[in-house]
Amino acid sequence: MKNILVINSGSSSLKFQLIQMPNEEVLASGLVERIGLESGMVHYKSGAHSTSKEMQVKDHAVALKEVTKLLMDEEKGVIKNAHEIPAIGHRVVHGGDAFSDTIVIDDKVKESIKSLFSLAPLHNPPNLKGIEVAEEVFPQATQVAVFDTAFHQTIPLEAKKYAIPNEFYDKHKIQVYGFHGTSHKYVSKKALEQLQKENSKIVSIHLGNGCSMAAIQNGKSIDHSLGFAPVNGLIMGTRSGDIDQSVIFYMIEQLGYSAKEVSDILHHNSGMYGLTGYSDLRDIEKEAENGNRECQLALKMNAYRIKKYIGAYAAIMNGLDALIFTAGIGENSDVVREMVCTDLEYLGVELNQEENKIRAKHQRLISKESSKVKIFVIPTNEELEIAQQVFSLTERN
Repeated sequence: MKNILVINSGSSSLKFQLIQMPNEEVLASGLVERIGLESGMVHYKSGAHSTSKEMQVKDHAVALKEVTKLLMDEEKGVIKNAHEIPAIGHRVVHGGDAFSDTIVIDDKVKESIKSLFSLAPLHNPPNLKGIEVAEEVFPQATQVAVFDTAFHQTIPLEAKKYAIPNEFYDKHKIQVYGFHGTSHKYVSKKALEQLQKENSKIVSIHLGNGCSMAAIQNGKSIDHSLGFAPVNGLIMGTRSGDIDQSVIFYMIEQLGYSAKEVSDILHHNSGMYGLTGYSDLRDIEKEAENGNRECQLALKMNAYRIKKYIGAYAAIMNGLDALIFTAGIGENSDVVREMVCTDLEYLGVELNQEENKIRAKHQRLISKESSKVKIFVIPTNEELEIAQQVFSLTERN
């Protein structure tokens, strides 16, 4: 048996699981959320013990050190010392063209991750910070990187290449890379088990603080809403999603913003936050229910963008067998799911309103029996997917 600690450092959260492999038993799990905000939350569960506490979490280093303290706690902990964790798997968002598979981390790998900061400024920095803190706390452990971009290596050339001079693709590797690959891979495998179809056409909708959609045909990613860097596509917590590039030029040339200032605006001050002043969808839904028109409009814009991508992906796959809602918002917001699935009868999408409103942690079907397209809510488990890949790699080595 081998204990594998999986660290998933997101833009404003840190999820973790300590998983015993190969039997896939979760010894401990938890979430540190609202990192960098005034009021953070730490959730921890091990066996019969479950605890949540509010505390200010300045950054990801503070978050990981708090997690480590809980894992070794005399009462709630599951390990006595760091030596009981021989391998740590890290989710890394952007692997560029340097990494197409899971890899043991060394100084060269860390430098490569750092060189991609500009392409994933909200993610690669906390990903690397998680690695560095883990090396400090667990110096004896093998550190392994699992890249979000790996699942999308199957995207065909006509979908991943931009219509700009060829040299930018050939020399500079500017292309669609796709992200949230670990999540899309995991939930699509779960959906395929239920569909049991030889030829399958699935749209996977990952909705969290970061959002993306994948067109998955016969188990392989063939298109993705996020491209060269994780800022385009859907409207996200603080990221703009798709925007006319002329707006960027106008902001620089006519409004006097620097390129860096525009980048900061599009990454940190746009999306749902730019539209409403809130980045957390739970706050936005509450305000919308209380009559806040900005929040009501933001929700409509959010659903509108998702529906556009559903239509586009159904077109490129020449049909649709299933929609998957996953990640924090996708799994928990019946409001967003209803808004997205409304008026999609032409595509064969019929939502079961009663099933949609049920709050549950397990995989479930929320479409009507008459619906030609199955609508799944599948809790993502990127941590298990990462643990499986880390175990496979370290066993081979």
